[in-house]
Amino acid sequence: MAWMQLVIAGLFEVLWAVGLKFTQGFTRIVPSVLTLAAMGVSFWFLTQALRTLPVGTAYAVWTGIGAVGTAVVGMLFLGEPRTALRIFFIALIVVGIAGLKWAGSR
Repeated sequence: MAWMQLVIAGLFEVLWAVGLKFTQGFTRIVPSVLTLAAMGVSFWFLTQALRTLPVGTAYAVWTGIGAVGTAVVGMLFLGEPRTALRIFFIALIVVGIAGLKWAGSR
């Protein structure tokens, strides 16, 4: 259950990270409120996962999901570069996340 909570926390991190772009420095009310709500949900699920998982592993996986998800959303929907080198390094983050999960469950 803790790993599922951590994945949900990571997905909401993607939402708030992307949402920051649309707040325009928190000057637009609706995107700002939605971004802050996504932050709250993300942190809540992270705290629930931390009841069971080691903080170092959980935090690294949470930020990894956020980094990979945000980069992918940027490439697919926000016109960010889709270079082979960029995709390679995103894949390395995914390998690191998988490795942390694997090492944490041993």
